[in-house]
Amino acid sequence: MTDSIRRRARVRAPELIGKGGWINTGGTDLKLADFRGRVLILDFWTFCCINCLHVLDELRELEEKHRDSVVVIGVHSPKFVHEAEHEAVVDAVERYGVEHPVLDDPELATWKQYAVRAWPTLVVIDPEGYVVAQHAGEGHVHAIERLLEELEAEHEAKGTLRRGDGPYVPPEPEPTVLRFPGKALLLPGGTFLVSDTTRHQLVELAEDAETVVRRIGGGARGFADGGPEEASFNEPQGLALSEDGAAVIVADTVNHALRRLDLATGKVTTLAGTGRQWWQGSPTSGPAREVDLSSPWDVAVFGGKVWMAMAGVHQLWTYDPAAETVAVAAGTTNEGLVDGPGAEAWFAQPSGLAATADRLWLADSETSALRWVDPDGHVHTAVGSGLFDFGHRDGAADQALFQHPLGVTALPDGSVAVADTYNHALRRFDPATGEVSTLATDLREPSDAVLVGGDIVVVESARHRLIRLRLPEEAVRVEAVAHRTRRAATEVAPGRLRLDVIFQAPVGQKLDLRYGPSTRLLVSSTPPELLLEGEGADTDLARELELNPAVREGVLHVSAMAASCDDDPANAYPACHVHQQDWGVPVRLTEGGADRLPLVLAGMDEE
Repeated sequence: MTDSIRRRARVRAPELIGKGGWINTGGTDLKLADFRGRVLILDFWTFCCINCLHVLDELRELEEKHRDSVVVIGVHSPKFVHEAEHEAVVDAVERYGVEHPVLDDPELATWKQYAVRAWPTLVVIDPEGYVVAQHAGEGHVHAIERLLEELEAEHEAKGTLRRGDGPYVPPEPEPTVLRFPGKALLLPGGTFLVSDTTRHQLVELAEDAETVVRRIGGGARGFADGGPEEASFNEPQGLALSEDGAAVIVADTVNHALRRLDLATGKVTTLAGTGRQWWQGSPTSGPAREVDLSSPWDVAVFGGKVWMAMAGVHQLWTYDPAAETVAVAAGTTNEGLVDGPGAEAWFAQPSGLAATADRLWLADSETSALRWVDPDGHVHTAVGSGLFDFGHRDGAADQALFQHPLGVTALPDGSVAVADTYNHALRRFDPATGEVSTLATDLREPSDAVLVGGDIVVVESARHRLIRLRLPEEAVRVEAVAHRTRRAATEVAPGRLRLDVIFQAPVGQKLDLRYGPSTRLLVSSTPPELLLEGEGADTDLARELELNPAVREGVLHVSAMAASCDDDPANAYPACHVHQQDWGVPVRLTEGGADRLPLVLAGMDEE
């Protein structure tokens, strides 16, 4: 038995409970005991979260490699009100190609039992039913792979490993023309191009927005250039017409790439990206085909450049067609809502873009905000206040609310239409009056819209279609509904609070100290007055905070990063990995509350 196995902490795993029930099991309800003898990986996720979608992609190869010994279970733990709807979770499981059982936990029962604090979080349970590791954020699959090899060997030797088929039962395929389309574009000839995201294709529809003219891409996940049948995409989203009108620029989201479709020939080529996901420390500018990108969700031509809503790193990037280079245009990679010069602005999963002569409008989905960039690169907010306030409220912009919007469309009068996705509505913001109104309701997860004469054609993603609406003369009246994200608050004592981010390097690795500190911790709060001391960035993963006793409730925002490399002195070029996660921890200040806040980035908190 290795030292790492002997030292490994084990905690009995709580039962799996979710009021929404099970998805992808053929109607069978599962219990923790059903997985005895298998290694179980719980993936706590929610479908709005780009980092959660990254982890789904990271897990695919691991699932296939260990199919007879490992079972992955998704535990869907909602942030937004819409994400607590069972039908929406079923849709998301199909939309993102989740090929393992999913427990729908709308009341966060299992989340609380496992003391999870962040999306995404991976928990590893051994074949005897004990929790042996927890990892928050992205980039941990290589560490889990090493752990799985140990667990398989250990439990094979003990006779406690049971190999066999897993409980996944795929859903029946639906014969719709489109399947969870993402974005749409009106082409010069009057037809529509649609990103048919779940089927990994682009589809050209006739002027009726229903009849298929042609399909671009083979229909399976892939990353290949070539003609309409040879080319392949991976969950494509945003579309923009090139300045000469001869081509369409495509945000190929899960390939982390920018592609070009020649409208005349149907040929697809790659403009930017390597197919690898950008990580902290990677280049942020350079030759377009040599720089990694991270989940570009939408594209728009503004100021002679192609702007990318880089949802995966909470930034805006640009592609320069003349120089064939890419560069960061705005955003720090910190998640939040901060205006100002591009280099100082914070975004939260920007997902929709629309350009006018003097503004680049953007839907900043995780802050439920409508924002814009001026020609000087400064970022402004029109509607929205932060990560935790959302709802459906019309009226003055400083009081109005959206819920996770994914699309924005410039209208001829200078106003903008917003695809208010989780409110199932099309909304309108008028900069002249500063007012927000509702144009249409009873849509199903609208994700984009295009203007066609006096009509607006909406991508109704969860109904798998485009729908044509007449732009109304008057707004629709809706009852105002406001929400604030509510997770169980951690009770902490006012005054001194020790923040400990737990990071244990994976087996066979060590912290990468070759070029200085390999860790980073950034702390802030909502409201800002909550923190008297401890705000800002430093390299130590432990910090003493001073909480203001006059502020009884708030949220601590914690962002941590750690880099580890293979611990082999003989290897001059060790493989290195970055581990990173952002937490928003609701806290309530109470006498007798905790004076320590542990957050697990990787490993187990043994205090």
